[in-house]
Amino acid sequence: MTVEGLIAPPEPLAAPVIDSHTHLNLHDRYLHGESVPDPDELLAMAAAVGVPKVVQIGCDVEYARHSVELARTRPNVVVGVSVHPNDAARIHERDGAEALDAAIDEIALLAQDDVVRAVGETGLDYYRTGEDLRGPQQHSFRRHIDIAKDLGKALVIHDRDSHDDVISVLESQGSPDVVVFHCFSGDAEMARYCSDQGWYLSFAGPVTFKANEGLREALDVVPDELLLVETDAPYLTPVPHRGKPNASYLMPHTVRFMAERRGMDEAALCERLYANTMAAFGEW
Repeated sequence: MTVEGLIAPPEPLAAPVIDSHTHLNLHDRYLHGESVPDPDELLAMAAAVGVPKVVQIGCDVEYARHSVELARTRPNVVVGVSVHPNDAARIHERDGAEALDAAIDEIALLAQDDVVRAVGETGLDYYRTGEDLRGPQQHSFRRHIDIAKDLGKALVIHDRDSHDDVISVLESQGSPDVVVFHCFSGDAEMARYCSDQGWYLSFAGPVTFKANEGLREALDVVPDELLLVETDAPYLTPVPHRGKPNASYLMPHTVRFMAERRGMDEAALCERLYANTMAAFGEW
């Protein structure tokens, strides 16, 4: 199956894997023209290449609501909900602390739905947020951590240019039982530390980029049982399609790269990634 305007799909994987982090309902913001695919087209294309299930992330209140509604009628989709760190900073700056807390309260209500398996993506992003708004981001992060712990759900971390503070907040607040570093961007030392805590590390398209040898060295040291894979679609498209809109059906490129780098049989890695995703987010 192909959809006009999208990249041709790769060969199917040797065994199924799960996209542990995607944004099905952001394609309308990111793709242009009249051939924007709908979520069901994207899900069908992913299933055809060996990606039968996805974790859909809704990272503001509106898109979190949409994500929950989408998953209720699609058994191959579960959800993470949050106020993204950059949105937390914007809400606080525009509308104040009470508005930010009200948005997080809404996320806490949505997170109680059975289709919601994770709280996140939450965390810190110092790339787009200046020092004056790091406090609100950290406040939001702490509240999301508490929601995940209260509900017994996975915590999905967004960490951009903020490694030390993300770990500091996690440790001071007390991490939930399941922590997933989405689109892991640290080095091998950080990967070892996170692995020692039992936190999952999820790799996306950037691990295939030529300049990211440090990220590949991090991939090398993650224990098999803590390894996840994702697209973060429609962003972070892997080589050989870097720079074009991403989608779950392109994840075989990243999986095959990971298998080669780790010296693993493709089917064996797929089976491990599938089992890890189910362990992190629960069976569905």
